[in-house]
Amino acid sequence: MNKPVRRIAIFCGLLVLALMIRDNWIQFVQADELKTNKHNHRVDIARYSQPRGNIIVDGDAVTGSTETGGIDYKYKRTYKNGEMWAPVTGYSSQVFDSNQLEKLEDKVLTGDDDRLFFNRTVDMITGKGKKGGDVITTLNAQAQEAAFKGLGDKKGAVAALDPRTGKILALASTPSYDPSTIAGANDSKAWTSLQNDKNQPMLNRALKQTYPPGSTFKVVTAAAALQNGLYSDPDVKTDSPLPWVLPDTAGVQLSNEGNIPCQNATLRDALKYSCNTVFGKISADLGNQKMMDEAQKFGFNNTIDTPVRAVKSVYPKDNRPQNAMAGIGQASNRATPLQMAMVASAVANNGKLMEPYMVDKLRAPNLNVIEQHKPKEMSQPLSAANAQKLQSMMETVVQNGTGTAAQIDGVKVGGKTGTAQHGVDNSGNPYAWFISYAKTDNGSPVAVAVVIEGSDTTRDDIAGGKLAAPIAKSVMEAVLKTEK
Repeated sequence: MNKPVRRIAIFCGLLVLALMIRDNWIQFVQADELKTNKHNHRVDIARYSQPRGNIIVDGDAVTGSTETGGIDYKYKRTYKNGEMWAPVTGYSSQVFDSNQLEKLEDKVLTGDDDRLFFNRTVDMITGKGKKGGDVITTLNAQAQEAAFKGLGDKKGAVAALDPRTGKILALASTPSYDPSTIAGANDSKAWTSLQNDKNQPMLNRALKQTYPPGSTFKVVTAAAALQNGLYSDPDVKTDSPLPWVLPDTAGVQLSNEGNIPCQNATLRDALKYSCNTVFGKISADLGNQKMMDEAQKFGFNNTIDTPVRAVKSVYPKDNRPQNAMAGIGQASNRATPLQMAMVASAVANNGKLMEPYMVDKLRAPNLNVIEQHKPKEMSQPLSAANAQKLQSMMETVVQNGTGTAAQIDGVKVGGKTGTAQHGVDNSGNPYAWFISYAKTDNGSPVAVAVVIEGSDTTRDDIAGGKLAAPIAKSVMEAVLKTEK
């Protein structure tokens, strides 16, 4: 072989080698990147080439799939009672991607999860189409319905937990939307309308919105007082003068709502009447660090994945007067409804806080379970003895305090109302809160948090005991009914 031909042969060999290296790089190194590229239309076509698996509540599917008759997408997602379940399922859209459980469990629902390899292989051998797996939730259908109907045309949210396990039983948010309206390839108009809606129907207020928790946070402040030994007996008078002046201020007094007996009140009476002066002083006496430490044990300042991630609730690092205000649920104190349900849950479960979760198991198309969630203890915000003291205090609130609207015949119910100020100089309508739990001989099967962000109720009538407590009661009753 002469020299020019040899050079050409070597050059051609190098080209072939470069082509092989590039081909293998694309197939094995860049495969996932190309597969998930938003401009790769084939991925979306493949995703909707067969029915998705379903999201299951109480044994029934709340999702489905229907044939579109289109060229690219053979199937699209459908939802049963979509508005009620949207805060749980999220949406799956042929154009606008997906979110929440539809997004997080997409590989199981489409059948692409590695744990479904055997199923895919069998289907390929038998000539059947690929099938998606199912997501089995912890939700209680009756509790969810009670929460959604209870909220009605109000703007707000409900979160309910099983304190014994951390199972999420209800997760409602209003106003809501029907994910079916944005599932198809031709639903851009509906999507734009939802994006431009000032009431934000696509916002999951139970997980993704924080509010000043108001007086419901006094449960945390009471827990901090008991845990740190500031007070040990709920029925011994506290050192709480009236009026009480915020620390490091030029005589700024913290006021109570109305003429209520707060001077040197016991912890029980202070929670019953919701005394700002008592709990503001407790927060100031303990100091910011101890208050922050206790709040964090309840979940504040932590990331909570359910697996849908909730935004962080915040107990702030702050100066003395602001810390006193944070101790009564104001200032920069912010909480999600899920967070406040966790507070009630820990108290109800004798001080043990279980990690919240809404996916019980993942199931293959052949009904084999490929993943089973195991309840996990998250923290111990207070001792069992102190939790029982706090339970008796919260039960007094419902028996003859501000939370009587949550009473259930034959059942012990503990609760705490809250009416949180918001807006510059309290210019906006306050938020109405209620947190509670119901207790049976088998422990507490349900803890609930309700927040009403907006309603047509006049400002003077906005109160947690009036607006939020009846909703919490209906959710607790629904869970108790299914427990029997």
